[in-house]
Amino acid sequence: MNANPEFAFFARLVESLTPWLDQVVIIGGWAHRLHRLHPSAQPLQYEPLATLDADVALPRRIKVAGDEIYKRLAANGFEAEFLGTSPKFLTPLVGGTVDRTGKQNATQSLGGVSSQNLRHIEVLLAAPWSVALSAANGFPFVIETGVQIANPVSFLAQKILIHRRRNRDERAKDILYMHDTIDTFATRIDDLGVEWLSDIRHQLHASNVRTVQSAATTLFGAVSDPIRAASRIVQGRNLNPEAIRETCNVGFNRIFRTR
Repeated sequence: MNANPEFAFFARLVESLTPWLDQVVIIGGWAHRLHRLHPSAQPLQYEPLATLDADVALPRRIKVAGDEIYKRLAANGFEAEFLGTSPKFLTPLVGGTVDRTGKQNATQSLGGVSSQNLRHIEVLLAAPWSVALSAANGFPFVIETGVQIANPVSFLAQKILIHRRRNRDERAKDILYMHDTIDTFATRIDDLGVEWLSDIRHQLHASNVRTVQSAATTLFGAVSDPIRAASRIVQGRNLNPEAIRETCNVGFNRIFRTR
């Protein structure tokens, strides 16, 4: 990875969150990007999907006082950037979307920033991995800095669980994310299966476990319109719909196994 403005942006975000790096987890497109820095990742000949968003999962009980997060973000120049290429904070939705008083349970304030409450964020906080960012891999840090990223098994499981709620374009992009995640860890795919059984599966409700474990068939049993749309996103890669379907079907069967 070479230094670029996107990496500088992300480094400023990491610097802002330094006091809480042991509590927050990078999710979404940046987690997918950073997966390639993990020792279990294999080198790939194509670039990861680009993203302008930086999504951060916050535990509901993050240890923070007052407006600390907001103040550190502002000190790093983010006060004018909360539209467009802005950090987005997400927390697990507990209970219904409406509380007992009839008030929407859509957001909450944590450390002075507004965090959106969403379903299935909790799985992204489960058993996170860590990667080191440094000048050697393109990030402008004088001292190597570790960040927590979504476990790739959690990343895949969450994509499955939100699939039905996504619009057509989002489904296609998510399918490509899933394919490329499996490709990234293809040489260690059975290790991901162990992580599913030992660290991730028990974090999910039984019905969600069934949804995840059946995805090899329900989502990738046959070529579908979303899979065809995913193949059209690809630039400069010989990746047809059947190749996407087969990779995801085989990968999911080996990762999300029953025992």
